[in-house]
Order: sequence, then structure tokens, then C-alpha cells
Amino acid sequence: MVYVWLAAFFLLVFLLVLVIYQLMSLADLEFDCINPYDSASQINKVIVPEFVLQGSLCLLFLLSGHWLMFLFCVPNLYYNFRLYQRRQHLIDVTEVFNQINREKKRRLFKVVSVVGLLLMSLFWMLWSVLEVDEQLVTVRSS
Repeated sequence: MVYVWLAAFFLLVFLLVLVIYQLMSLADLEFDCINPYDSASQINKVIVPEFVLQGSLCLLFLLSGHWLMFLFCVPNLYYNFRLYQRRQHLIDVTEVFNQINREKKRRLFKVVSVVGLLLMSLFWMLWSVLEVDEQLVTVRSS
């Protein structure tokens, strides 16, 4: 049980790094530190891995029977799926300046949701460790 939470924790940390990387690329573009082509290509390289990580995280929670965490992951996964299905998941180089505020808001929402999942995952991981430790103490004392 602890291994599931540990795997979820590392998946969430990696997911958080990918989304923050996208936000930083958008901020660099906004402050003219990078050109639109480089910014769009940097962001587009990590979008599909982000979607795959989100899907594997949901699958991990589903297969391990953590229904509450799975239900918290599903809206973001559905949103990513809809973006991919509509072919709106990649940033267009020619429209990046027109869409920069919307794209930043999307990434900020993802950061908030991933941080919330990360905190809940950390709580449940610590709870599982304490539960296992309590079981070991009761086994040793009897």
C-alpha cells in the first residue's frame, strides 16, 4: 500500500515539474526572453508526456482501489482528453501571443490541482506508513 502512494507521489512531482516548465516557458515568452517558435516547441515537447503521466496516475489510483483519489484525477484527465481529441493540445506558433493569457490560466489551474493531489497523496502515504508501523508494534507486543 505504501508503494502505491510512493509511486503516486513521484508521478505527481514529475507532473508538477512538467507543468511548471510550461509556465516558465510562457513567462519567458511574455517577457521577450525567448522567441515564439522556441517557446512553442519547448511546450509542445512536454504536453504529450504530461498527458501520459496524468493517465498513468489515474490508472494507478483506479487499479489500486483508491477511488477518491481517482475521482479527483478524472476531471483533469477528461479535460486533457478533450483537448487532445479536438487537436487543441498543442500551442500554435502563430497564435501564441493571442493565447498566452488563456494558456497561462490553464497551466495555473493544472498546478493548483496537481499540488492538491500531491498534498492528499502525501497525507495518505504518511497515514499508510503510520498504519503499517502501528500493525508492526501490535504484532511485536503480542
